[in-house]
Amino acid sequence: MVSLLSAQTAPFDIHIEPMSISGLGGLQAYAFGQHNGKWLIVGGRLDGLHRRQPFASFDVAGNNNQIIVIDPVTQQKWTAPISTLSVALQEQLSSTNMEFHQDGNYLYIIGGYGYNTATASRKTFDNLTAIDVPSVISAVIAGFSFTGGFRQYSDAQFAVTGGHLKKINDVFYLVGGNKFDGNYNPMGNPTYTQVYTNAIRKFTIADDGTNLTVTHLPTLTDATNLHRRDYNAVPQIMPNGAEGITAFSGVFQPNVDLPFLNCVNIDSAGYTVNNAFQQYYNHYHCAVLPVYSEVNNEMHNVFFGGIAQYFDSAGILVQDNNVPFVKTIARITRNAAGTMAEYKLPVEMPNLLGAGAEFIPITGVPHYANEVMKLDDFTADSTLVGYIFGGISSTAPNVFFTNTGTQSSASSQIFKVYVVKSKTVGIHALNKQSVGSLKMQVAPNPNKGDFNVRFHLSAATPVTISIHSVDGKVVEKVELKNVSAGEQTYPFHHLSLEQTGTYFLSIETTFEKATQKIVLAR
Repeated sequence: MVSLLSAQTAPFDIHIEPMSISGLGGLQAYAFGQHNGKWLIVGGRLDGLHRRQPFASFDVAGNNNQIIVIDPVTQQKWTAPISTLSVALQEQLSSTNMEFHQDGNYLYIIGGYGYNTATASRKTFDNLTAIDVPSVISAVIAGFSFTGGFRQYSDAQFAVTGGHLKKINDVFYLVGGNKFDGNYNPMGNPTYTQVYTNAIRKFTIADDGTNLTVTHLPTLTDATNLHRRDYNAVPQIMPNGAEGITAFSGVFQPNVDLPFLNCVNIDSAGYTVNNAFQQYYNHYHCAVLPVYSEVNNEMHNVFFGGIAQYFDSAGILVQDNNVPFVKTIARITRNAAGTMAEYKLPVEMPNLLGAGAEFIPITGVPHYANEVMKLDDFTADSTLVGYIFGGISSTAPNVFFTNTGTQSSASSQIFKVYVVKSKTVGIHALNKQSVGSLKMQVAPNPNKGDFNVRFHLSAATPVTISIHSVDGKVVEKVELKNVSAGEQTYPFHHLSLEQTGTYFLSIETTFEKATQKIVLAR
């Protein structure tokens, strides 16, 4: 069996150490700010992956209706209900997938998807809320009123969920996301409208502590490359030394329900799409650690778990178009020439964990103004740089098709994250950009037992095509020897399966594996 992965002596290693706080519940897809080492957490979901049953998806019972304050050092937590706030504030602050960014003492929160009392339905809120982080933290700990720590501003441009809010110099960037109004329904019934922003919306905020003044700047629109949500937007130091943002992966590509593999680099001059780089791991939003070495002019981004179209299995890159939960921790490094490479780290998340989690940095660690950490200033062999909190914990890689609410949950786990620079750092596996080339397609799908499997081989190799049921039972298997390189088609005619329903078709070569859901319908 040939491995796709080459080795590189790592510039640093990552060590994660679990810790728990008594009484702290699970949470995912939340917003956070911090002050003097204490975290302020609002919004998010108390449950796991959204359920397939329309009546149960994003139900109000799963809303986080509390403000949570956490001290990770003393391992204490405090909570307070948001019921004393206005209805408009309560609704937004109990929503999920808000965009947020802390600027000084103020945590700015935009949008989010949640329940709206006036319409008795769910919507994407069009608000920008400013939270005075130090005062609200102090009030929650003391048990005092915190209503004076919140201000809200409405603007249709802020009706966005699943995007990211970042800042380059003095300008805010609202990148990607979508406007999702109505009740979520995975069955395809018209109970909602969904419109991607396809945009980078830029603006400035003038904030004197009482008044919020927003000035919109020209919007950048790209219906192909900015058509992404639930991705990772990470602050960067670009090769020229300037601040920037990179939008990694996300869903969905305009013409296929699969994640993007390319990335978009954003700076004060505009944006560029990097199609020369393909990201195979960590496609959905997860915790990300950004670290820069000025000496080597290298920007490193470390991704922790989550959901991905690809994962490594004993050196074989497995492509799963159902986009499962994964354990992978990977690093993407950009060198001085702007070339990017992806490495799989030898450490993994302890479970199928990480989607909807956040990396919360320690502000005392040397960092740039945009929170990118200064690797060259780490003097110890091992440096505690921050924490990972929450996210979705799944019991199996693919639970969406059987999800009744018990197959996943919101995690209450906290991990300490260390950057290790000692001379004993390990070997990281390079994910070569020639992999991921099977390009498997099944058509028609659904089908009645007659369909074609199309795939591409970069080199001559034996091929195994297998079909298995949702419980893992192999129901069909074909072994092809010495298949030539290039485009290939294998026909299945009059396929006789035990019953109609969902199955999984896999193609495996010496080099990689791809899996796709198929539906048999008579």
